[in-house]
Amino acid sequence: MNDDPPVSHISLLQRREIEAKIVGPLIRAFGAEFGEARTLEILRSVITQLARASGAELAESLNSDALDSFAQTLDRWKEGGALELEILEQSPERLSFNVTRCRYAELYRALGMSELGASLSCQRDYALAEGFNPSIKLIRNQTIMQGAPYCDFRFRLETADDIPRKTPEEPPASRDEEGKVD
Repeated sequence: MNDDPPVSHISLLQRREIEAKIVGPLIRAFGAEFGEARTLEILRSVITQLARASGAELAESLNSDALDSFAQTLDRWKEGGALELEILEQSPERLSFNVTRCRYAELYRALGMSELGASLSCQRDYALAEGFNPSIKLIRNQTIMQGAPYCDFRFRLETADDIPRKTPEEPPASRDEEGKVD
């Protein structure tokens, strides 16, 4: 018989707080020892890999990698008042919204880790979408974490028609024996 207490659910915001309290001091220590730039480069690489894997797991858990299914997960992002969103567009091909309040940014500021917030949280969004479905692309030009008044999330489902194609090259002109064009 298992005597372990049941695992209670924690919000993403609570999870990020726990992670930041552990990882933040480690990042600073490694930065002091090995250099801040290299430490942040490694951090971003690891966070990207974790987020991509989370996106794939999320799609698998939903049995769908459709953008509409991805949109259904926004409730998890907002849980506990973590984000306040203004939905601008939602269709099978597009999901556009602004985050007007970000308690993640508030959390990192309160913990004295403003400079790490984008690496620990914001950058996850691109890789999460890619892991969920490689055809879902995120365009974001600003974040509250970086001082903007809102975060602009613009997800779109890329189709085969969206992928730039090379135009067929013209065959080289035929030349005579002296190299002159015929």
